[in-house]
Amino acid sequence: MTTSSLEEKMRFHLNYWDERRADISFHSHPEYEIYFFHKGSCRYFIGDQMYTLSPGDVIIMHGLTLHRPRLFEGEEYVRSTIHFESEYFKEILNGMRMDFLLQPFSSLQSYRLHLQGRDRVEFESLLKKMNEHNEKHDDISICRFQLAFIELLTLLYSFLKGALDNHKKNEAPSGQADYVQRVISFIENHYMEDLSLKRLEHELHLSRFYLSKMFKNVTGFTVFSYLYQRRINQAKIDFLVSPECSVTEVGYNVGFKHPAHFSRVFKKLTGLTPEQYKKNSQ
Repeated sequence: MTTSSLEEKMRFHLNYWDERRADISFHSHPEYEIYFFHKGSCRYFIGDQMYTLSPGDVIIMHGLTLHRPRLFEGEEYVRSTIHFESEYFKEILNGMRMDFLLQPFSSLQSYRLHLQGRDRVEFESLLKKMNEHNEKHDDISICRFQLAFIELLTLLYSFLKGALDNHKKNEAPSGQADYVQRVISFIENHYMEDLSLKRLEHELHLSRFYLSKMFKNVTGFTVFSYLYQRRINQAKIDFLVSPECSVTEVGYNVGFKHPAHFSRVFKKLTGLTPEQYKKNSQ
């Protein structure tokens, strides 16, 4: 739970030990995110990366990168998430000469690491402590909540310092997942172009029938469902960062050849027309 005072002061949202199962589509947000996987089964997609999660996994996200979980029927899905406004904490950390604690989010943008033993116990205990302070409604609890969060950022930084030095990803998919990763990576690099199954077949040297079936089996959605969601997500980002661009320009920029098709897909996936979304984002 999150108190209104915390949201007003920090644009901060802690969702602790969430067991709800929901079909969340690809989405993005301007806040940084920390995701902790407590238990169950989940496959997580972030940009062109695909992770099969294990209990104890932590994912940090820049937020603007397209991401979503893929759940498994009949399996538990328990996680905690933190969304926070970077500028608020950057100002606090600058005064403490600790603004480098936010570097993993800006440099790595998205990264998965696995915690076990004492590291996992310490991380989970900090999440629990934050939640306990978060459920109270007094100024002292807000102070203790923020201090606990800074301690969590410090712990995360200690885990990620090596990754920051090397700028390496730690995901090594294999088998069918490896082929799907290739498809996702290709789409990530070429989503704004004219893509078809025929082109994917030619570029990736996989039969279009096998490619389509394998992609659906591994991810739970079709190649074109992913492609359209990737384009619409980028359009949402473009409306936010390039307000001077018209709806038609944004549609063309993200790969739609016809404005009517762009509008139809955009409304289907967001519930709003591009014009409505652009107006609301300004």
